[in-house]
Formats: sequence, structure tokens, C-alpha cells
Amino acid sequence: AIMATMAYPKWRNYGFFDKELVKNPEDDQVLDVLKGINITVSSSGRGHMVFGDADGFVHFLHRDLHVSKFMAYQCRVSHLAQLKQHNVLISVGDDDESGPIVKVWNCDKWDRSGNPHCIRLLPLSPGTRTVQPVSVIAVHEADHTTQLAVGYCNGTVAVIKDIIKERMFRTNQQHALHQDRDPITGLAFAPGKIGPILYVATSNAVFSYQLGPNVHRESLGQLGCEVGCATVSDQSQDFQFVVGRKEAVYFYQREDKGPCFVFEGEKTLIHWFRSFLVVVFRDTRAVKSTTGGKSVCNVNIYDIQNKYIASASPFPDVRAVLAEWGALYVVSGSDHKLYRLEEKSTASKLDILFRKNQYEMAINLARNQRCDMDGLVDIFRQYGDHLYSKGDYDGAIKQYVRTIGRLEPSYVIRRFLDAQRIHNLTTYLEELHAKNLANTDHTTLLLNCYTKLKAVHKLKQFIQTDRELNFDVETAIKVCRQASYFDHALHLAKKYKQHEWFLKIQIEDRRVYMEALDYIGRLDFLDAEFNLKKYGKDLVNEKPDATTELLKLLCTGKWPRGGLPGEEMRAQPEEFVHIFVQRKEQLLHFLEHMVQYQPNSSKLVYNTLLELYLHHDKDETTVEQQQREDKALDLLRSPDADFDIDHALVLAQMHNFRAGVLHLYERARLYHQILQYHMEHNDYSLVMETCNSHELRDPNLWVQALAYFAGKEDDCREQIAEVLTHIEKRKLLPPLMVIQTLARNSTCTLAVVKDYVSKCLQRENEQIAEDERMIKEYRENTEKMRGQIELMRTTAKVFQPTKCHYCTNPIELPAVHFLCGHSYHQNCLEAAESESECPLCAEKNRLVSVGFWHSC
Repeated sequence: AIMATMAYPKWRNYGFFDKELVKNPEDDQVLDVLKGINITVSSSGRGHMVFGDADGFVHFLHRDLHVSKFMAYQCRVSHLAQLKQHNVLISVGDDDESGPIVKVWNCDKWDRSGNPHCIRLLPLSPGTRTVQPVSVIAVHEADHTTQLAVGYCNGTVAVIKDIIKERMFRTNQQHALHQDRDPITGLAFAPGKIGPILYVATSNAVFSYQLGPNVHRESLGQLGCEVGCATVSDQSQDFQFVVGRKEAVYFYQREDKGPCFVFEGEKTLIHWFRSFLVVVFRDTRAVKSTTGGKSVCNVNIYDIQNKYIASASPFPDVRAVLAEWGALYVVSGSDHKLYRLEEKSTASKLDILFRKNQYEMAINLARNQRCDMDGLVDIFRQYGDHLYSKGDYDGAIKQYVRTIGRLEPSYVIRRFLDAQRIHNLTTYLEELHAKNLANTDHTTLLLNCYTKLKAVHKLKQFIQTDRELNFDVETAIKVCRQASYFDHALHLAKKYKQHEWFLKIQIEDRRVYMEALDYIGRLDFLDAEFNLKKYGKDLVNEKPDATTELLKLLCTGKWPRGGLPGEEMRAQPEEFVHIFVQRKEQLLHFLEHMVQYQPNSSKLVYNTLLELYLHHDKDETTVEQQQREDKALDLLRSPDADFDIDHALVLAQMHNFRAGVLHLYERARLYHQILQYHMEHNDYSLVMETCNSHELRDPNLWVQALAYFAGKEDDCREQIAEVLTHIEKRKLLPPLMVIQTLARNSTCTLAVVKDYVSKCLQRENEQIAEDERMIKEYRENTEKMRGQIELMRTTAKVFQPTKCHYCTNPIELPAVHFLCGHSYHQNCLEAAESESECPLCAEKNRLVSVGFWHSC
């Protein structure tokens, strides 16, 4: 495997950590609680820092910055490990010259003397007779077990399982895992797929062990490190093993080498904090330049993923680097001062990067810090603005594209409306459509960009895509049409059933009328009806016969598409009459077809058809005109024709259609109008014929005829004589009025009226004689009645009836007798209409009374 090398000098220092000397909160003086402690080892976790000294004491620095301690060993403390998941402290030290001892302390249990409870004590031995000092330790915490790895100076690595279980003074729990000639300088556990991985570093080599039922060893390289210069990364770097050497820092994976970063300098300590690599360098130049020979160390914090230096600070003689309470702490100097390196907030970091125009770094930082999308978009916008101001329009548009969905598109579009930047604008608009965030204005603008760039391929790809549309189709059609890309516009209109636009382009732009008609013929009924109403006039003018045939299908229910099964859909023919304004012959054929197929057509259809029949062109022959008039008369006579009589009459009169006028007069029972029509044309025979034909319906026609002939100076004696005969027969006028009417005619002699006058006088004489006879009869009857009345007054009347004239039963008392000779039971008379009048004579007396009053 080849190890990748990263050059260090290109990395920039951004100062993302604030350096602060920790002070005592009580007196605001420099914290000196660690002063005087001969620190040999340190650890941290569970809310405190832990220090071991050369006298065997373990010191706890708590969050409130006070220190507590207890004696762990008689001699010195060499190693400490504070567990994270358990409040347990593991220490390695010496009680005597017998060798190092591991002690496990339960920090949740303290005795009265102020010492934590020791749950395990285990002497360490690498399997040799001589005592071997411990160089490094490492702890792995898991849910089921906690393992301790111990590295010796003789090159041995031993692993102790279940280290935190209480097993006092037992020495048979450790087993040797690794044997080497070089001393062990670094140990670290990392999680693996089938079990923990133990990385082992010596002064000249690096190894990895896959722990589990079957231990697998892997040699990773022949480059070792010094004690303290090895650690393991976090999850962001896949838990790689990190080894620091003078020339560089090396990363190792389970079975292979990782990257290498050239951080030159003598390294004394390597630590991992969050996602940062902390490296302590010894500054040899500072040693030579300072008095007293005191060493100076530089603590550099690297962001390996984003390739920058987060902090670089000098410290005098660094003794420990610890991570606790959310910050990084450095113990330095002979007086053990405590420094805090606290990471700046994300907002402060971004502000620093913005001031330095490090926008790519700001983006990576925001993503690592899991900033919300609004924060990222603001960085993208600022980055785009920066690139735009520098004239890098291609780079700027890439950043603006990343703001789509958050930043108002008009902010970007206004910047790139210049013709020289139209290709950048096109890129932005394409992405806007790809994310389904474009509106009609954006679509219009993009298509205009394509047309201006003459990017026919892109235009075709944009509108003829098979994927789901992410733009407004109607807008796209409009733009393509305006740019004369008719084929593209037609493709869109046809594909997405924009029938109106398809026909508009075919008819108004391309003028291919037959293709438009064929397209309409394939539409559903409602769509076809709508578009024929809209474009029918143009189609009829250009393709009259084909359009007419299409309309016949539409209006007769024979359209092949549309409607529910079994449902016959028909258009109203009167709604299409106006489109034939310049094609009367086709309109005539269309309406004839409609009335033949659909006799119950509307009045407008019949009225229009009648008007077409009566309209005569200048180039028509007499035969053709007669044929049309015959058709018009047949139409008027048809019982199914539902035309408007008044309208038809006006048309017939306008076109001097005599037969039609007379038929309509007769149909409307306008007999006087028929007579007047013949009178206006001085057709005497038809005048007489009309009177004879319609005298039963209107006898006064003879009176009108008499007035007509009386006003004529022609020889009309024969006609007048016949008219007088009918007038006399029907007694339509008094003789005197007839004489006065005829007196105006100079040609009418006494001989003409002699017979009429004789008949009138004879009839009147007969009437006078009849009247005299009736008068004589009435007088005789009156005298007779007066005699009877007088007889009734002076002579008694004897009633001898035997039966009731109402019920015909024998008469019995009580009975009522009338002078007329009729007798009734009183009960029967009460059932009659009146008790004071004879029921049998009442009707006769009433008729006499009525006749008397009428005569008066």
C-alpha cells in the first residue's frame, strides 16, 4: 500500500481556540493548586482531572478547581486511566521493588480516611523472572467486559480481561499478546466489526490485533514512535491509529496504512480532542534563544478533515494535555500552571473565515457543525457574491445554484441578465427547473436564453424529455412560438394535450389547414366542439368542404370520440352558422343536411336555410333561382319546419317571393292580407277566388272586395255584381252603405245594382208584412187574456182535481190550487222552486215575460 502524503505548509492557521490562563475564582489570581506536585502521569474524565505524582499520591482537580488526594502507592504512580462509562480509576504504580501493581479504584465509594475503595489489586509481570517496567497502558470499555492492555519496556504486551471486577490478588488473568525486541511506546483500542482492535506501536514498528476468539495480527509498518506520541482518532476519521514522528504524523487502519501529514518537528505528545488532532512540539530554537535553558513547546491543533490549523500556541514546558469540561487544558511550566484552550463558537469561526474570504472552509465547517440549511445557504450566497465581485461568474453561479430553494431566485437572476452572462443564467435556470422550483417567468426566461443562444439541442432536450414536466407547458409553448420554433411548440402542445395552442400554431402560423382538421378529427367531442367554434371560420374559408363534413359529424351525433357509452352527444348547429359568413354554399349544404337528419332543428336553422334559398346571386340562372324558390316553398309547407312565421314573411316580402308570402298569409290566417296582396297586383280573378275560398272563415272579405272594385275605374260590373250577391245573401252591409260605396265608381250604372236593390226592397217588404201579421196576432192574444183576467176577478173558480199534478197521486188535503187549473199537495209544492207560482206554468210565464221586455 502507498501512504498518501499531505504537505503541511499550505495549511492556514485560523485561531479557532481562545487561550486563557486559568485563575482561582475566589481571588482572581493564577490557579496554583497544582504547584509543588511532582506530576508523573495524568488522565481525565467523569468531571475531574486526575494527576499522579512521584510520591504515590493521586490528585483530583474538580470542576470548582479545588484539589483532593489520596495515597495510592508507597513509591510512585506511573500510569492512570479514568474510565468514561464507569466512575472507576485504574492506576499502575510501585509499592516496593517487587514490580508494578495495577490497582482498580471505585470512585463512588470512599472510606472514612478519604480513600476510594480498591476493588482489584493485580501485580504485573511480563512472564520473565526480572522485573520489567510498564511503558504504556490502554483501556477498552464495553457493555460486557472491560479490558486493560499493558505494554512493557521489554516489548511485551499483555491483555487483562474483566479488569474492573473484584478479584483481589489474582495474577493469572493476564496473557501475553505481543512479543518484540523493541519497547512498547503506544497502545490504543478501536472498535471493530467482530471485536475490539488493539493497535501496538514500538519504537520501530506498528501492529494491529483483531481481538476475539481468534486473534489476528497485522504488521502495518516499520515506523515507530516515542512514548506519548500515539493515540486513536474518533469516528470522523474512522478510529484510525495516529503515530507522531519527527518528520510527520502517520495514520493507520486495521489492515493498511492511511494518510500521512508532514508536520515537521520534535513531537512530545499527541492527543485527540473532538475532531481535532493535538500535537505538542518541542521548540528547539526557543531553547537556544532563551536564558536559563528552559524548553518551550508549541501546542498545535489540526483539523485533519478540512486541512487547516485550528490553533497554534506556545507554552513553557508542557507536562500534560487533558480534555475535560468541554475544553482542552494544558499543564505547563515548573509551577504547573493550567491553561484553557476553548473552541470558539461556530458563529465566531464563520466570522473569521468570512473576513479571510475562506468560504469553502466556512462551508465545510458549517456542515461539520451540522448547521441548519438556512445558515449554509447564507454562506453559499456570500461565497457567490465574493466570486461575482472578482469576476468569476462561472464559480459564482455554482454557489448560487446551491442556494436554490432558500434564496429568492430574482436575487441571482438580476445579476446575470447581461447578454454576456446569459450562459451562466441558463445554468441557474436549468437547476431551478430540475428542482421543480421554477415558475412561469423562469420558464419563459430559460427558453428565451435557449433561443438567444441558439441552443436547439438543449431546447429540444428540455421540452421533449420523457420525465415528468417541471415547468409550465403553456409558457413554454408561447416562448417557442414567439421564437418561431414551431416544431418544438407543436410537440409540447400535442404531448400535453394543449389542443388550442396546437391548432393556433397550425392555422395562424404554419397555415396547414388539413393537418389542423385531421387533428380536430382525433379529439374528443367537447374539445373538437370548442376548437371548431374558435377556428371554424378560418377552416371553412380555406377548406370549406372538409370542414363542413366535420361539422356534419359533430352536429348529428356521429362523432367517434367522447361521451359516455350509449350516450349520443350532438353540437348545436346554430352555434356554427356564423363561421360560414363567406361560404354560403357550404352553409346551405350543412343546413340542408341538418334539417334532413334532425327535423326538429331550431328556428334559427330553418330561418337561415330559408334565407339562403331566397338569396339570389347575380350569376344564377332563372332555372337555378326557380329551383331554390321551389325548395323554399317546400320548406314553408313542411309540417316539421319550425321557422319563425314573422321572420319568414319578412324574408319572402324582401325577396318578392309571391308564393311564399301567400302561403305564409294563409298559414297565419291573414286572409285580408292575402286579399290585399292580390288587390295590390290587380288580379281580379284571384281577388274573387280568395273571397270565395275564405268567405266561411271571414265573410267580411266581400266588403273589402266591394270597396276595392268600387275604387276601380275599370269595367268591374261583373265582379261587383257577384260581390253584391254575396253581400246581400249574407246581409253584410246595409243597402244604403252599399249604394254610397258604389257611388264613387263612375263606371257603375244603375243596371249593376238594379237586381241588388230589387232584392233588398222585396226582402224588406216581406219583412214589413211579417211584422204586421205578428202585431195583429199579439193584439188578439192580449184581448183574450184581458177577458180571462176579468172573468177571474168577477166569477168564482171551482177546483175539482182528482190528482196532484206534481206527484200524480190522488189529491188530499192540505192542497194548493192555482187559477191556471193545476193543483198540488202542499208537501209537493214545498219541494218546488217557488210556492207562489205554478211549477208547470212558471217556465212558460217566464218566456212570455222575457219576450215582453225585449219587445219593449
